Amino acid sequence: MLTVEIRPDWFLRDAHGSATALPALLALLGAVSETGSISKAATQGGMSYRHAWGLLQQFSERFGAALVHKVRGQGTVLTPLAEKLIWADRRIGARLTPLLDSLASELQQELARVLAADTRGVRLTASHGFAVAALVAQLREGGGTVDISYRSSTEAVAALARGECDLAGFHLPLGKFEGAAAANYRPWLNNGRHAFLHLAFRELGLFVAPGNPKGVTGLADLARPDLRFVNRQHGSGTRVLLELLLADRGIDPGAIPGHDSAEFTHAAVAAYVASGMADISFGVETAARRFGLGFIPVCRERYFLACDRAALAQPLLAGVAAAMAHERFRAALADLPGYDGTLAGTEDDLSTLF
Repeated sequence: MLTVEIRPDWFLRDAHGSATALPALLALLGAVSETGSISKAATQGGMSYRHAWGLLQQFSERFGAALVHKVRGQGTVLTPLAEKLIWADRRIGARLTPLLDSLASELQQELARVLAADTRGVRLTASHGFAVAALVAQLREGGGTVDISYRSSTEAVAALARGECDLAGFHLPLGKFEGAAAANYRPWLNNGRHAFLHLAFRELGLFVAPGNPKGVTGLADLARPDLRFVNRQHGSGTRVLLELLLADRGIDPGAIPGHDSAEFTHAAVAAYVASGMADISFGVETAARRFGLGFIPVCRERYFLACDRAALAQPLLAGVAAAMAHERFRAALADLPGYDGTLAGTEDDLSTLF
């Protein structure tokens, strides 16, 4: 079956309308940052040194500013302009990936129908996260067809109730806030109708710049006027949890600079902090580690996939549960910082909540 992939791309266009694509330059700059050498970066990118140097010169002229310079003892390093280009690209990717992956999945299903291919696969709706992405990869590598739609947790369970998907992802904090968080999903979930597959435990906390230069110690610091906060979107389970934590500590959300901002993934808020556009955020540990950020643990939660209880006995969803419980998938979750997949694929009893 054909696989559709859509990737974000961006261009520079001059006053005369001439456009130049940036992907090759961005890949080269990333390699220079990693290796500290234009020569090594060129080899890594499968190009000659001459071509790599020419690419750097070409864009330096277009920008009117250097992209790299030599530093004794450090080799070739990126200028602030080059660093800004890399972080801009990472923010673009973090923000657009859920939308583009959902669109790619939709187009893939449309093409399969036109080509009269067997398109019966699992329809999964969930917030964009690392464990969910790992599951999609696991199912597809096993030859399964996955129609993935990335939405907030509340939108996901609502889609399940309307019959628009087979599996819906949502998450609940461990401890005293579990019931309050579950209340957001009760209009759509019912223990008699739905079964709940455990996907993973995961750690959530505060993202701060490397070395924690602002001296952040906990949630109370969010209200500091010298800290810029970047938040998740309304309806996301992570934002719901943060509101509960703030209320418990008597922190007024209106006093938090940037509380009204809205980004759609953990990676997106991490990219904002890593690029210096924000000082602090709240999300899963994996995102912080992937962007080289400091992480201050706050709480732990469980991530579930809900489905119709009757459908769980059918081959399609039984196969998904088996894939989740497989040692290979649990090992993949264990490789994600802050994730624990030891119970993946098992059915949880949430009768007291739903």
